[in-house]
Amino acid sequence: MNIKSAILVLILGVFRFGVYGQNTNEENVLKEEILLEIEGSVYIKESRLPVEQVTIEVNNGFYTTTNKDGIFKIKARIGDELTIRHKDFETIFHRITSDERITIEVVDDAKTKYRSSKYGRESSTARFNRLIDSSDQYLKKNAEKSIQFIGDALDTNVTSEQSAIAHELLGDVYTYWQQFDLAISAYKISIQNNETIATILKLANAYLGNDDYQKSLETFKSLNLESLNNYQKVELFEGQGDANIKLKNYSEAIKAYQNGLKVARQHLISPKITDLNSKIAEAFKANGEVTQARNYFTNSLNFAERENKTRAVEEQVKVAEFSADIEDYDEEIELRKKAIQGIIDLEKDSVLTKESSITLQKQNYKIGNAYYLKNDLENAIPYLEKSFEEADKKEDLVVKKDAARKLSEVNMLAGNNEKGLEYLNTYKAVVDELYDELYAQKDVEISQVSRFRKNILEKQNRITSLESDRALSESKYQLTQERNRSQQLIIYSLIGGLLLLLVTAYFMFKYIRQQKFANNLLALKSLRSQMNPHFIFNALNSVNSFIATNDERTANKYLSDFSQLMRSVLENSEKDFIPLEKEIELIELYTRLEHFRFQDKFDYKIKVDESIKVDNYVIPPMLLQPYIENAVWHGLRYKKDKGHLSINISPRSKSELSITIADNGIGRERSKALKTENQKKQNSTGMSNIQKRVEILNEMYKDKVDVAVKDFQSSEDKGTKVVVILKKD
Repeated sequence: MNIKSAILVLILGVFRFGVYGQNTNEENVLKEEILLEIEGSVYIKESRLPVEQVTIEVNNGFYTTTNKDGIFKIKARIGDELTIRHKDFETIFHRITSDERITIEVVDDAKTKYRSSKYGRESSTARFNRLIDSSDQYLKKNAEKSIQFIGDALDTNVTSEQSAIAHELLGDVYTYWQQFDLAISAYKISIQNNETIATILKLANAYLGNDDYQKSLETFKSLNLESLNNYQKVELFEGQGDANIKLKNYSEAIKAYQNGLKVARQHLISPKITDLNSKIAEAFKANGEVTQARNYFTNSLNFAERENKTRAVEEQVKVAEFSADIEDYDEEIELRKKAIQGIIDLEKDSVLTKESSITLQKQNYKIGNAYYLKNDLENAIPYLEKSFEEADKKEDLVVKKDAARKLSEVNMLAGNNEKGLEYLNTYKAVVDELYDELYAQKDVEISQVSRFRKNILEKQNRITSLESDRALSESKYQLTQERNRSQQLIIYSLIGGLLLLLVTAYFMFKYIRQQKFANNLLALKSLRSQMNPHFIFNALNSVNSFIATNDERTANKYLSDFSQLMRSVLENSEKDFIPLEKEIELIELYTRLEHFRFQDKFDYKIKVDESIKVDNYVIPPMLLQPYIENAVWHGLRYKKDKGHLSINISPRSKSELSITIADNGIGRERSKALKTENQKKQNSTGMSNIQKRVEILNEMYKDKVDVAVKDFQSSEDKGTKVVVILKKD
């Protein structure tokens, strides 16, 4: 008896190829004309058994049938109608309205032949399909649960094609949750089982996300351009441009983006037209070609306005940042005011997080700052006040802090000293609150990242083991089938099995090394999170003491320098290495601040050898500051007469330079005798943290930094001399 009825259910999922666009060369938006490669499946609703040999036709003439797993792929356009035919159920019609993967479920009759022994062997396939669909549903909601479903799907006798599907989806999960190293491994296994263009493109983008830009370019270039559909060509050119931007090959990036833009325009892929105009503008901007950048930004603004409100606002903010960089403050103000109107409309339907770049508080602050830079204080103050009020209402302490500081500065300049002091006090209170929040948040983030990484790695171990078992099982099956063949074939099969084990061992070794690297990164973050609050606490004590003992104008200058120092510290806090030039600027600013307070205790001199090319060196952030702090607070501060602090940066060899921090203070032994037990513990912890950071960084980056501490001289005030040896990249 035939199946009596059928129900078509569309299930949102990860679709492998193509999106639709609009004709950005016309005022009226047209339907997407690009051919998409639609992927879908046909299942029996209750049992999840796949239905093979289902005919899928498109009104544009394309035709295909489902395979034994019930899966089909067919080329279609947005607006085309699919006709799904099979002798055992009524014909189904479905119109393509989006770029999403579709699932067709048919209602099963109790006596349908799909329950016959012919299809009994496919029960494992039905289970695989059900678990893959479940994983797809949780991809953006719960990474651990999504990976668990993939592991369950692979815990059956899966085929190579099914393994490829599962590992491609696993790579999608890792990519979405920014675990790019694991995504790379998953995509590679998928390609080994069934090589597809879509998976290779995903692998290239995963390399890009993992900062392996050369490998990303090599993977993109390995693809044959003629074998790609039009949307994939745009993706390839865009990816090449992104990688070249990271490598600062701006001319190559522009060329790649323009090639992608040409394809997108030719085939009416509207969203990519907007994105690529914007990226070309960014590349010209980075290359110092302002006029070209402005032209492309104008294009991206026009195209973004035809897409949707969110995209329009995002592009307005991006172009406003460009206008700010080239000091076109009138244009910046106009764009940000337009963006504010769009943000107000967006907030009627959704809530923007404070981390978003398109919040009202951030845009009002930027407008106020632009007016300030134009020396238009009368207009600057209202926008800064709006920013402060919005930030306070939305508990955005970062913007609230910046707005309070700027309001204090602007009101002082405008002659409103009382209001300026009021905002200055508010700023200090918000700074205290912000650093408490950041410190607590950092601890929570480290804990969450560690737990998340541990959980997904446990599940990844299971999947790796299942894939190894599957491969080994296939090898054993082949050996059993070929047992009666010649001895030579048996030997070749054994060699193949051994090579497979070696490959598995290689991937396991690589995985262990990646895990060790990840653990080192977590350790570095933990050490930095311990050092920054210690430094900030001491620096804030200096601020309070100085403000209490000096005149208002000097105090304001000191506070301005201190806020600049804090900004530099926060900007560099997440990085393992920063350019040596930035570290020199930081220690110059910090030493100047300490000299403000202890002018009667020491003089200082910072000397950088003219032969050194500081652009060729990088250094761990906040490496030198603690040694300078120790020199001032524990050496020079207790000296009876006026001391001296010298910081010399000189070449040591062609690939090394020496950074010497020397003071003629009372020396380490006398300083230790003067400390309380609590001070000894704090100083010991600070120096220990620096030592641990150097050890971890040297392990990760092959002995890049060396530090030695000894007495500076043989007199009563022995002083201290710290020598840091820094190696070139």
